[in-house]
Parts: sequence; structure tokens; C-alpha cells
Amino acid sequence: MIKEIIPKKEYAARRSRLVKSLKGAIGLIHSGNLGNSLHETYRPNPNFLYLTGLSNEPGALLFLDSSNQVESKQVQLFLKPRDPEIEVWDGYRSGINQELRQATGIETIFRIGSLDRYLTPAAVRCKRLACLQTFSGCSQPVSSDFALFKKVAERIPGVVIEDHSQTLAKMRSRKSSHEIKVIRKAIEITSRGFSRVLEQLAPGMNEFDVQETLEHAYKIHGARGVGYNTIAGSGLNSTVLHYQANDAVLQPEELICIDSGAAFQGYCADVTRTFPVSGKFTKRQKEIYEIVLEAELAAIRKVRPGVTFAQLDQAARGVICKAGFADAFMHGIGHHLGLEVHDITPDEPLKEGAVITIEPGVYLPDEKIGIRIEDDILVTRTGSKNLSEKIPETVLQIERIMKQHRHR
Repeated sequence: MIKEIIPKKEYAARRSRLVKSLKGAIGLIHSGNLGNSLHETYRPNPNFLYLTGLSNEPGALLFLDSSNQVESKQVQLFLKPRDPEIEVWDGYRSGINQELRQATGIETIFRIGSLDRYLTPAAVRCKRLACLQTFSGCSQPVSSDFALFKKVAERIPGVVIEDHSQTLAKMRSRKSSHEIKVIRKAIEITSRGFSRVLEQLAPGMNEFDVQETLEHAYKIHGARGVGYNTIAGSGLNSTVLHYQANDAVLQPEELICIDSGAAFQGYCADVTRTFPVSGKFTKRQKEIYEIVLEAELAAIRKVRPGVTFAQLDQAARGVICKAGFADAFMHGIGHHLGLEVHDITPDEPLKEGAVITIEPGVYLPDEKIGIRIEDDILVTRTGSKNLSEKIPETVLQIERIMKQHRHR
């Protein structure tokens, strides 16, 4: 068993910080539910995971009652009821006891059926309900905390529902030393996968073979899975930004754009590399590749506390536009990275401790050339650190490694 890197006391500190930020209001975080299909993998709500470390409690709820005079009741965990008949099929669960309290670091634990008994008096007392979840689009289901708060407001006059959705975004965007250690491990595992691909990549392989090579390496080096669906697009498919089929045969003189990242203890890596299938870039491919790499490095050089994504985008886009490929770079420069591959993003400039991606690209369907280069960047006190720099990305590095393996 791999030891958990983030200690219980860090989760407790996060909860304490969040409770203080509520200043007397109530907050709710649902863990999310497990579907009925045996083919679905349960992934907890990332905010719930961030605050509890619990990855195997679907149907649970974290209740934050910041105005409660009893400190141990300011954080309450509600778990779904035990059902011995269901547990025979889905797995045995612990009773509510001291062992469970010690394991979670939460003193006050109830079953979800008793939520109303504690939520209603708290709402009557404080009259302030804080929405912590990111709000949904108008065509999507209402966020789970907002949906429940609307029911509470219908029953208690004078209750106010407040927007606190930026609170957890700001907290999660600045990674602790333990979180950075976990992300580094996810990237190190991802590096193993890309190394295996460089060793084996050749014409005649299927895109799915590339995907399987990556993901098998992730698993044998400690990952339970991927942070998102691997993209392995060759030829024309390399120009499709979110290509998913991964079923074409690799042809000589084509490129393959690989966007993939291992997941480790809930945190994601997110790396993109573009490789020549035959081991050597054509003159045209090399020309465009060097432009994209220059754009990426220009943006990375700009990373530091106080900078915005718009400024990073401008740095990379300036290089690509100057080279005449303005219309071929149609996506943003990057995003925050953490418990989600597109991690929750606060409405503020970058802060020290943030981990972001930088990923410019040029896509030319008429030439069957799609090139994207992506690295995971830690924002430091004075600048940045490229956490994925060991994964080869220069033309010279890539061609040399592929040549070495072809002459063995």
C-alpha cells in the first residue's frame, strides 16, 4: 500500500480555515453519488475530497456551522446509512465510532437521515447560508448546496443565501508543500509513460497501442488511473483538440500529439508532447514545432506571482501570430491543475503555490499537422519551476532518444 502523503492535520487545517472564512454562515459540501452502473468509477466532489481526504464515501455531506458555540460541532460529517444487504455487493462500511472519528479527524459524525435535525436550527440561528460550490450554467442542474439552501429558505423567513463560491477556489489554487509533492509524483509517473512511448513508437502501431503503453506504465509505477481521458491523435487526428477515438494506425512521416496525465492520490498531471512517428521531424514539422516551443517558453518565462492568464496567453500568442499562424492557435494558454485537470480557478492573478499548465499549439488540418506542447508549472515566490521539464520536448532530445531505441 502506498502511504498517503497529505496528513490528516492538513485536512483539519483546511476545514478550520474555511469555517473562519464563513464568519457565522452555514456551508455544505456534498461528496457526490455513485451511479447504479457497475462500469462507473466513483470520483468524489473535489471540494469534499480537499476538505476531508475521503475518496470512498458517496452520498456523504460535510456541514459547516461556523456560528455554533461548540467548536467540535462547527464541522459535522453526515454519512449515508449502512445497509448490510447492499454492503455484501458494494463493500463493507464502518460504523460511527471512535475509530472512524480518528480516521477522519472529524469528531461529530451522523447519518445523513438526521441532517434536518441539525441544519434547520442552525439556519434559524444564523440566517445566512453560504454557497461554496461553483455555480452551474443555466442549462445545467443547480449546484447541490444551492438546491438544498433554496428549500431551507422556503421554510425559514429572513434567511439569506450568499455567494461564497470564490472561497474554495482561492484556497485550492495555492498548493501546500504536501500537495506539490503529490503532483510531482503524478508527473514523475507520467514521465515514465512518455519514456515508454518514445522507446516503442513506430509506424504501424495503433493510437490505442500508444494509449495503452502510457497507461500501463502509469499503473505499474503507482497510479490508480488517469487524470482525464488520454488523447493520442496522429496525422489529421493531431489537429483535433479533444480527440477521443484513439483507433487510427500510425503512418510514416506523421506526427502524434499525446495529451495525457497520471492521477496519484487524487491529484492530476497534465502533459502534452508531439512526436514524429518515424523518429525524425520533417523540415515543415520541425519549423512549426520550433515556433510552438518558442511560444511555450515565452509564456513560461512570464510566470510569476501577480501575473494573469491573459498576460501569459499574450506572450505565447505573440510568437505564434508573428510567425503567421494566428488562426491556428484557437484555445487558451493553460489552466490551474490539481484535484481536477482543469482545476477550480479563482478570479484573481496567480499566487505563489499555484500549479498551472502552459500549452500553446498550432493546428493545420490541411497539412495534417497538429502540434501542442504542454508543461506543468509551479508558481514560486520569484518566478516559476517547470515540474515536467524532464519529459523530452526539444527536437534534438526527441530525435536522439528515438534514434537510440531504433538502433538497439
